[in-house]
Amino acid sequence: MAVRGKVEVEVDLKSSADKFYGFFSNTPHHLPNACTDVHAGEIHEGEWHSEGSIRKWTYSLEGKKETFKEKIQFDDENKIITHVGIEGEVFNYYKSYKAIWQAVHKDRGPDVVKVIIEYEKLNESMPHPVNYLDVMANMTKDIDAHLVKA
Repeated sequence: MAVRGKVEVEVDLKSSADKFYGFFSNTPHHLPNACTDVHAGEIHEGEWHSEGSIRKWTYSLEGKKETFKEKIQFDDENKIITHVGIEGEVFNYYKSYKAIWQAVHKDRGPDVVKVIIEYEKLNESMPHPVNYLDVMANMTKDIDAHLVKA
C-alpha cells in the first residue's frame, strides 16, 4: 500500500513575497551564496531561471552532504516554485518527492513562505521528511536574510 503525505510549515518574511519569489525566478544560481546548507548548484538542462530546467544541488542534511536533482516549475500568478525530484538521496526513502515554496503576500502582518513537501514513501517504515522540511525552512530564513541585506 502506498503511503503518501504532505508536511508543511510557514516562515515569516522580513523582506517580501515578491522579492522571495523573484530570487527563485531570477537568480536561483545565487542559492549557495545565500544559504549555509547549500554548497553548489549545477544546471543540467535549460537555463537557471527557465521553466522545466534540470538542476542538481549539493547541500547538507544533519551534517552529511547530499545531492538533489530536480525539474523546476514556476507558477507566477500564485508565486509557487516547485522542485520535482528526479534523483538523489531522498529517493532512498521516497518513491516521489516534491519540494514547494509558496510566497504569500499578507495584508496584515508580514508576508510568509509556505514550505511544503509532498511525498510518497517507499514503504510504511520510512520516516516522514521532517528533516528535509527543516532544511527548507532554514533555507527560507537564509534567503530572506540575504534579500534584506541586498
